[in-house]
Amino acid sequence: MFQGMIFPKIENRILAGVLAFVLMMVLLGWAAINEGGRMAAFDETYHARSIEQGAALFAQNCTTCHGANGLGGAKGPALNNPQLFGYDFFPEITKEISDLRVERADLEREASRADTTQERLTQIDSRMAEIDARITELDAPREQQLASAIQKGYDPQQPNRLQNVGWSGTLESFVLTTLIHGRPVSNNYWPIGSSGAGMVAWSQTAGGPLRMDQLEDLTAYILNWNRDWTLDDLFAVQQFAILPKDPGPLLAQIEQLQASGGVIQTAVGTNVRQIVTELETVTGDPVRGDQLYHSAARSFNGTTLACNGCHMPEGPGTGPQTSGTMSRIENERLTDPALANYTARQYLVESIVQPGNYIVPNFQNVMIPNFGENLSLQDLADLVAYLETQ
Repeated sequence: MFQGMIFPKIENRILAGVLAFVLMMVLLGWAAINEGGRMAAFDETYHARSIEQGAALFAQNCTTCHGANGLGGAKGPALNNPQLFGYDFFPEITKEISDLRVERADLEREASRADTTQERLTQIDSRMAEIDARITELDAPREQQLASAIQKGYDPQQPNRLQNVGWSGTLESFVLTTLIHGRPVSNNYWPIGSSGAGMVAWSQTAGGPLRMDQLEDLTAYILNWNRDWTLDDLFAVQQFAILPKDPGPLLAQIEQLQASGGVIQTAVGTNVRQIVTELETVTGDPVRGDQLYHSAARSFNGTTLACNGCHMPEGPGTGPQTSGTMSRIENERLTDPALANYTARQYLVESIVQPGNYIVPNFQNVMIPNFGENLSLQDLADLVAYLETQ
């Protein structure tokens, strides 16, 4: 009855209904057309919020090992790192070297055939020598340009972290699953944590403290570091990832020493005065000390020390710079009343095996406290010999 009062004629009512229907369709069409943009804006806002929450979680849980800016340190590799994102600064060279290695592998397979003639073997050997020379020719200028990064563990021939570990999934899944499960055996090749334990599992389902949504926020924050990388970004990295190592050769060496009655090296411990006295009985090798310091060699129990992750050649770093170490000890450190009656060698030994005893002004004590468990007397002698050259 009310409708009849507004539209007394049936024709008007039909027209009004048609217009209302058309208007409703127009509104729904407009909403549908703009739904994609609205959802994209929502996703962008949600993703930005996830990154923001991930940044807070990273600052709270991850900076101790991976550095405040994700550039790595003595306890963990850089995540703000072109290698993690698979960025190759020299893709043409990398591809050419890869192609040459494939060609060499084909030649080696041909040389192993029983029906390969001596003349063909000579040709193969000559071609393989040419390939080796070409690889060296290509790699030399690249390695020279990247020398400072190579010292910290960067491999310009393998600039993709996921390929290095044989990961066939996405970077997002690599980061997320690593956070979920941790790396419980990484202490075999990386001196992580104050107790020497591997990277812990962060997921609550694996006994860790974080929910899945928090791990996803952390992952979003780490992935947000991806950008148009420059060489300056590469050189800012303080420590690159260390590939898992097979402990077999180390165990075999120990068994061989045991069988032959040789002396098996043991941990040097933390008794500074006793260590200083015992150092008089061994000769340190500064060359091997340099290798230990820069992760090119491992200690007696297979530990990679990664000293250069915190102690940069010229600074700044998490710890005092390497260059000028002995000059600073003699002219600055030993003048401190807290170090009265110390010798330079005693100070070096204590700084390594008891780093919490004396904190250098303007630095925090973030040095790994268990080097005494991971160094033999010879390892320490070599390190001290190297530092005494600085």
